[in-house]
Amino acid sequence: MVTIDHPPTNLVDGAFVGALIQLLDAFDADDDVRAVVFSSADPDFFLMHGDVETILVAAPGRAATTTTATQPNVAAATFDRLRTSGYVTVAAIDGAARGGGAEFCTACDLRYGSPRAVFGQPEVPMGILPGAGGTARLPRLLGRSRALELVLTGADVGADEAVALGWLNAVVPSDALAPRVDAVARRIAAMPAASVASVKRVMNASLDGTLQDALVAESAALSALEASGGHRGPMTRFLAAGGQTRDGERDRERFAAIVDEMLE
Repeated sequence: MVTIDHPPTNLVDGAFVGALIQLLDAFDADDDVRAVVFSSADPDFFLMHGDVETILVAAPGRAATTTTATQPNVAAATFDRLRTSGYVTVAAIDGAARGGGAEFCTACDLRYGSPRAVFGQPEVPMGILPGAGGTARLPRLLGRSRALELVLTGADVGADEAVALGWLNAVVPSDALAPRVDAVARRIAAMPAASVASVKRVMNASLDGTLQDALVAESAALSALEASGGHRGPMTRFLAAGGQTRDGERDRERFAAIVDEMLE
């Protein structure tokens, strides 16, 4: 569990991004990290947004206005590590996440929110655009039309609407949010790590390239997992618990228990 605590307002600024880089570097170097949950210590904001005062005083020079970027900016590249890491990243959102805060959440693999969760991309009314992955990532998550509407109007999205859009996985009462997210993270962490990392890699290939690219990546991942032999223990437990039998798989509760047997 990572608690975001960046007073006074949990801004997405240089200090936050720098601390996040250090944290992700440590996680990437630790093979025991399977799932990471992000929550906030601020009672109102999961993350506020980018530091508008800093943007205002950082007037671009001529080179900045005429040079075409060839790489994502630091914030966009750092947030993308949440998506491409071998472990699963989960945001537990009990408060507002606008601008860069929303982009951070969108980059996470899973998002659960309380009824107090709010998303918003207010950059266009300010004369810029979501520049930490929001303009690029939201159309893939919500669809082009809805993403355009939300980004171009700068309108807030509440928890229930966010679930309907697919921006949140679920809405959970505030007092039950941490236990729900913890349970999801622990279940994923109990899965074979190589399988989890492979699933993320193939799904990213599906979104980043063609269907053919994704099918090739999927086949390669399956072959690698089978060659490692890591599947033998879970599959043996699956059969021993009654999997692949009519009685074992006919009842949903019994089948769920069989799946749990594989994780022990």
